[in-house]
Parts: sequence; C-alpha cells; structure tokens
Amino acid sequence: MSPFTGSAARTSDWQHLRCAIADGVATVTLARPEKLNALTFGAYADLRDLLAELSRERSVRALVLAGEGRGFCSGGDVDEIIGATLAMDTAQLLDFNRMTGQVVRAVRECPFPVIAAVHGVAAGAGAVLALAADFRIADPSARFAFLFTRVGLSGGDMGAAYLLPRVVGLGHATRLLMLGEPVRAPEAERIGLISEMADEGAADETAQRLARRLAEGPALAYAQTKALLTAELDMPLAASVELDASTQALLMNGEDYAEFHAAFTEKRPPKWRGR
Repeated sequence: MSPFTGSAARTSDWQHLRCAIADGVATVTLARPEKLNALTFGAYADLRDLLAELSRERSVRALVLAGEGRGFCSGGDVDEIIGATLAMDTAQLLDFNRMTGQVVRAVRECPFPVIAAVHGVAAGAGAVLALAADFRIADPSARFAFLFTRVGLSGGDMGAAYLLPRVVGLGHATRLLMLGEPVRAPEAERIGLISEMADEGAADETAQRLARRLAEGPALAYAQTKALLTAELDMPLAASVELDASTQALLMNGEDYAEFHAAFTEKRPPKWRGR
C-alpha cells in the first residue's frame, strides 16, 4: 500500500496548489511562492490526484499549469524531500519515485491539452513538469534546468530521458540532462523547448489566451490528437497509420464532424460539442 495520499472523490481542498475552473479552462497554480513553489511529497500527490479528478470531468477542455510568485517551480524541496529520502529504504524510495512518475504520466495522459506558463525558474522536477505539458509558454525571464546530476542522481528522472530527446533532439537532451546547466529563454526557444515566447511578464496571460482558444475548439479531436502523439512515439509506421485510421473512423461518426459540414454548408462558425 502506498503511503502517499490519493483522493477518490472530487474535492476542492488542495493544500499545495490552487485550482480554478472557468469556461472550460482549469488553472492549476503551484502555491508556495516563498519557496519558489518547491514540491513536497504532498504537492506531488495533490497534482497526481487533481489531474485524475479533472480527467473524469467533461467540463474541463484545457488546463494551464502556472506558478505563483517569482518563478514557475524550483523542483523538489531540498529540506522536505532530499532530507527525508536519505532515511528511506529502497522500497520506500521506489514508491516515491514511482509517484513522481505518475504525475508526469497524468499530464501526458489527461484528455485535454496542458499548457505550462513559465516565468523565472523551472528547475528539476519543475522543468520536467513543463516538459510534460503539450505547450510551454514562457516569458524572457524563464530558465530551465534539469538538475538531477547536480545532486548525484540520474538525469533520467520522471521520464525526462524519454520526453526531452523527443522535444529537442538527442544531442541537446544529452547536454541538458548530463550537465544540468540552465537554459535561458532565448536558447530554449531556439532548440524547441519553448512553444511560444510571451512578452515580459505575460506568460500567464498568453497561456490563458491559448487555453481559451483550445477550450472553444473540438475537444474530442484535441483529446485524440494528444493521445496519438503520445502513443505513436514508439510505434512503427504500419501500426501508426492503422491506429490513425481507426481513430478517424470513430471521429467521423461523431457530432463534431457532422457539425463542421453543417456549419460549412450554412456559412457559419461551427458549434463544437466535444462529441
């Protein structure tokens, strides 16, 4: 039995973050600004459980992940996590590391687009959370650092060695994960780590604008696109095109596909229903 908490039912009582939902957009804000939103055991568990809850709700069509204060997320809390893990046995350490990986899987597998709004530091686990998002909107103050080797651990933490080469290529990923050096916003944009550069101080606003655009679109089509992008990373071409074919056949039976044709015929914008 895992020692880390898990929420079975919908709750609004999150101790380590804030969650607000409006017009189909969920905004999840890491809320420990005095610690640069460093993650605790409870923060990891809250993120995992909240994403599971939101994934069951049809009302959420896009999610913005943001950080309060001077930065996005400085990673795992040195005092509360590293100090505690030194006293754990191997079974407990494996349980903890599996839980952190479950957070990344939840970001990748939830049925709506996730947008990371990054300002200031995104380090360690914070960098991986941003990496796991579908979009990374960053302002010029953003800097990413995959610091795991700096504390004597593998750079392949929380799925970073899987995701990062697929985003920036093996060469850049090797450098970032091996050396743990910070990558500032201009370079991050150049190598493809950033999806869009926002104006100074406008990462949250730009992310919200993208989230509203996504929330107003064909939610089921977006969900299936995200699922295929993740599933087909490791598939041969023959399996990928077969999966694409079966997915499209299902969506062609959906209401949104018929609605597009009706809207096109009637020369009006489509009214997407996510079905």
